[in-house]
Amino acid sequence: MERTKEEISRNMSLIKGKDTKIELMLRSALFKLGLRYYKNYSKLVGHPDIYFPTSKVVVFVDGDFWHGHYFDKQKDSLKKNSEYWIEKIEKNMQRDTYVTHLLESDGYIVIRVWEDEIKKDLPRVCDIIYRQVKRTDNPYSDK
Repeated sequence: MERTKEEISRNMSLIKGKDTKIELMLRSALFKLGLRYYKNYSKLVGHPDIYFPTSKVVVFVDGDFWHGHYFDKQKDSLKKNSEYWIEKIEKNMQRDTYVTHLLESDGYIVIRVWEDEIKKDLPRVCDIIYRQVKRTDNPYSDK
């Protein structure tokens, strides 16, 4: 059964940009590890999903579809309005690269985590973030 433009539009409008289930899962796990952070920090370019100010670590939780995780495979499977989606996802990928570059050039440590990484191995993702935050939090560590 083919969906109408209105049905597709309605479904797309329901997709959340922040506080997604996957972000909540990651933030909850990080909080349980004793890490404190800002969420969706609007004073930094790109509005990082998670921001640790004392260590200057920012974390972006990138949705697999929206940020082009499997884009080479994904492109071929787009049936409806494929030109639009290819252009949109490519722009998202370019923006992600640009934002990462800007933040890193300002001295921030940028961690980008794919949605499926969190689903498959949350403890490993948390460990990567924890180690980075704690390494840079320690004023006596080798930076």
